[in-house]
Amino acid sequence: MSINVYLNWFTTDEQFPFFIQYGGHDEDMQLHKHIDFCELVIVLNGHATHIVNNEASFIKKGNAFVINGATQHAYKDPYDFKICNIMFKPDMLKYAGPDLRASQGFQALFILEPLYRHLHPYESKLNIPLSNLEHVASVISDMIDEYHHRHQGYQTMLASRFMELAVYLSRLYEHQDQGVESNLMHLANAVSYIEDHYLEPVTLEEIADKSRISVRHLNRIFRAYYQTSPMAYLQRLRLERACILLKQTNLSITEISYECGYNDSNYLTRQFRKTYGMTPKAFRKSVQP
Repeated sequence: MSINVYLNWFTTDEQFPFFIQYGGHDEDMQLHKHIDFCELVIVLNGHATHIVNNEASFIKKGNAFVINGATQHAYKDPYDFKICNIMFKPDMLKYAGPDLRASQGFQALFILEPLYRHLHPYESKLNIPLSNLEHVASVISDMIDEYHHRHQGYQTMLASRFMELAVYLSRLYEHQDQGVESNLMHLANAVSYIEDHYLEPVTLEEIADKSRISVRHLNRIFRAYYQTSPMAYLQRLRLERACILLKQTNLSITEISYECGYNDSNYLTRQFRKTYGMTPKAFRKSVQP
């Protein structure tokens, strides 16, 4: 039987819903689900069996993975097992800049793996080389000291170090070839390319080519992970950008359509109405003070 776990069990700070600790498990852990937070786990020593949605895999020193709120997991048969738990709200990842969000490693580790792990049995994880684990452990140690001492500016410092860690782990993941499911990396290639070029004229064939797979296979794996198509995903990014420009600028609808990768303002208006139930002009009026 699984239990539900909430972030306020660990911290009641509503202004900064973040928690970091060293964890040591000498006995089996009960299967549980994180209701309102994600967890980045880094194995610092030993090994254990990781149960994810009743599927078992072996984890050891140097492994790192993210568990999202929809996934049940537990540890069994721990041996000299020491980990670092970093618990955070999903919106903390908004601090990731567009350059990081466009990286294959970030997409794979923080977005795609946690999502796919919830939907299907999935054992892939980052394997941090021992030569790099020392640096990761040092960053973790600094973060835990910062969290415990809570000097002035500690929240900003922790958010900054968390993103530093996210960048470092994403880079390691991107250069990890063995043991990473090919579909996931193909998809990460596609998502990275779309998020880097969605404001430009982009075709489905171009995305597939950059992902080194066929259009048919790209559509299939994209729908399996995201329950949508690559072009619908691109469309969503463009419309979200249009919303920002409508709120924050005085650009005309025609100018915004070109800024968002559309050649025709009428097409933008049709897509906007279809998605949001109103025209861009009506949306702008609704968000004006």
